[in-house]
Amino acid sequence: MADQTSYYIGIDVGTGSARACIIDNNGDIVGLASEDIRTWTPQHNHYEQSTSNIWQCICSAVRRALDEQKISPALVRGMGFDATCSLCVFSSESDEPISVTGCKFDSDRNVILWLDHRATSETEKINATGHPVLRYVGGRMSVEMEMPKILWLKNHMPADVFARCKFYDLADALTHIATGGDTRSFCSMVCKQGYLPMGVEGSDKGWSEEFLQSIGLGDLCDRSFDKIGGINGKSGRHLNAGEFVGTLSEKAASQLGLHPGVAIGSGVIDAYAGWIGTVGAKVDVEQGLSGTDPESTKNGWTPAFTRLAAVAGTSTCHIAMSPDPVFVPGVWGPYRDVILPGRWMAEGGQTATGQLLKHVLESHPAFNQASALAKEQDLNIFQFLNSRLEQVAAESDSPSVSFLARHFFFYGDLFGNRSPLADTEMKGAIVGLSSDTSVDSLAIHYYGTLEFIALQTKQIVETMNRSGHRISSIFMSGSQCQNSILVGLIASACNMPVVLPQYIHAAVCHGAAMLGVKAASARTGKELDLWEVIDQMSKPGTTFYPTQNERERALLAAKYEIFLNQCSRQREYRALVDTALAQTPS
Repeated sequence: MADQTSYYIGIDVGTGSARACIIDNNGDIVGLASEDIRTWTPQHNHYEQSTSNIWQCICSAVRRALDEQKISPALVRGMGFDATCSLCVFSSESDEPISVTGCKFDSDRNVILWLDHRATSETEKINATGHPVLRYVGGRMSVEMEMPKILWLKNHMPADVFARCKFYDLADALTHIATGGDTRSFCSMVCKQGYLPMGVEGSDKGWSEEFLQSIGLGDLCDRSFDKIGGINGKSGRHLNAGEFVGTLSEKAASQLGLHPGVAIGSGVIDAYAGWIGTVGAKVDVEQGLSGTDPESTKNGWTPAFTRLAAVAGTSTCHIAMSPDPVFVPGVWGPYRDVILPGRWMAEGGQTATGQLLKHVLESHPAFNQASALAKEQDLNIFQFLNSRLEQVAAESDSPSVSFLARHFFFYGDLFGNRSPLADTEMKGAIVGLSSDTSVDSLAIHYYGTLEFIALQTKQIVETMNRSGHRISSIFMSGSQCQNSILVGLIASACNMPVVLPQYIHAAVCHGAAMLGVKAASARTGKELDLWEVIDQMSKPGTTFYPTQNERERALLAAKYEIFLNQCSRQREYRALVDTALAQTPS
């Protein structure tokens, strides 16, 4: 970091918006702006976007963030991108967007969004191969990953159109637009495209020709895999997070309101930018967090090895780093090189957390009444319900809020289970349902949902640690961090500290800006390791500790046993019914 007037921009492209975050040399956020992105749904389970629209939104957000804070574009040194793991399609001949909209493929939408589920049958075909590549994506590819989407396009596009396609993950597409170059990130390729870095499973090209042939995408092997990024060091260039991609082109600079020559860092998937912006939160050694002592780095490992990053919004991603590969049932990975070279990442997750809370609240008969009361008190619905729970606990002389829901048992996989079961057929269950439809009943349902999120986090952490991880603390960011009852429940259920970074709502774009810091450092002759950047740019965090109330601890322990029972019983019930039907003549 050369002087006191340098700035770095992080671009976070989420599902619905593009955010531009400007940080200074100290890692402080000094500018922030966002623009909504358009999404098209031409038919059921089809979700499409346009890189042209996304880039326009990015340009608008960057210009506004600079203008509002009166920051000179000449002082911007570096820039990094993160984005959802969405597939982008361009022409290998003209570099123009190619439509992904069947059946005529004549729209300007060239992005299949991550949540698009059109490629279900293609995903089943890929997973039926049982190929060793699948070991490194948790045993099964998800319909949300890139290869099923590419296979769907091959099955539905005119052959001559498919032959002209080249494919990018969205983060890589943005660095391509920004620089005009064609580098790819290990993060995108390894996590979502079945790429195995050199030496993993004997890989000598990154891409497995055998795997691509077996799933019907052998034509991606042509011309040294140039449609999907090539062979590293030969026909392609593949980089770790934040490594110097190139500089901002004159065209892109003009559109963004910046000067050409800004250093661009290799991008990452949005959840991994969340990891970067979350796990470095400063904590005191005396807080008792494992891996915080200065000797840890000298001994060859980073403090991050004991920290689980929980990036919590509509859903929650749980990301952990390890020095060696750790295979965990129901958890994606292990992924090598996606953040730091030679390090391995694992990615678990809860399919719906914020979305689950929204559903539980809005489907309860007292939701409108509670919303009106919250508005009267100038509170959001979560603040209102937290206050209501504390009020009822005090009025009933309950030892804690948790005591109010002691006989309410909610299992919340209403949207299927991602980790650790990897079972899309999982559903929800309630034991303790009454005829009460009051606001107090809504508060109990709400608390039960928070409790479920915390207990499932414990299940994921336990599964990861049994498999070989060493998680002893959770570093959490995202919109759910503002809910003190939830954060406290997670700390108490998991029996470990939960640390919140300073920028809980902007941890993802803060992490993207750090990619720009690393890229800029490469041009000074003193390139920083990404962990050094994280350490320098991260701010002090806030720590929540497990409850010391023995009755509450005992209650949560009992609730966890019931949670596990509800989880296993549901699968047993389904199997019992399926067996009975299979034995009965149709």
